[in-house]
Amino acid sequence: MTNHSAPSERTTLKRGVDRGRYAPDDVRAVLDAGLFAHVGVTTPDGPIVLPMAYGVRGNEILIHGGVANAMMRAGRSTDVCVTVSILDGLVVARTPLHNSVNYRSVVIRGEATRIDDDDEKMAALKTINDHIAPIWDTAMPPTDADLRQTMVLTVPLTESSAKVRSGDPIDEPDVMESDYWAGVVPLHTAWGEPQPSANLRHGIERPAAVSALGGTNAHPGAE
Repeated sequence: MTNHSAPSERTTLKRGVDRGRYAPDDVRAVLDAGLFAHVGVTTPDGPIVLPMAYGVRGNEILIHGGVANAMMRAGRSTDVCVTVSILDGLVVARTPLHNSVNYRSVVIRGEATRIDDDDEKMAALKTINDHIAPIWDTAMPPTDADLRQTMVLTVPLTESSAKVRSGDPIDEPDVMESDYWAGVVPLHTAWGEPQPSANLRHGIERPAAVSALGGTNAHPGAE
């Protein structure tokens, strides 16, 4: 792993600093493996955090939601915090206070900007949609009404950091020879077999990209 400095003071890790990763490739690896983000913003009614689908394009993360969404309205050209987390396993220590989890996470701080250009907006929605699997081109295209009711925001990845924990529990030296078990219980999340909708018209073939998901790791790249 190549050492990189944190891009800003507010993305500099204060605890577990040895687990911090600031290289763009390390941040991107977690974002590529994640499935959804939590987006936090301050609204007139107070702070709010919501789970949202996302996509990554170049040096930006893209999120979307309904134009009536309070978080989306507040997130227009304002400071937001976007987090992506992946749980990779339970870490069982000899003493309960040293129990932990193995995980991969990213924190992104920055200004969210609305995408207004129709062509760029459509391209951004495709990126978000295809983050998990490339199924945009095998679905019905959005209507003009769909696009009017949807807001897309972009947040630069310039101010971001990753944090990763892997490996065994970290117990104190004086308990290493005790009679208590310690170890890791890995967590593997896999896609199940795709199930057709109950009202799907007979004879419609399942897209290859959907079929390819069945049985695969939903969060690849765990250490």
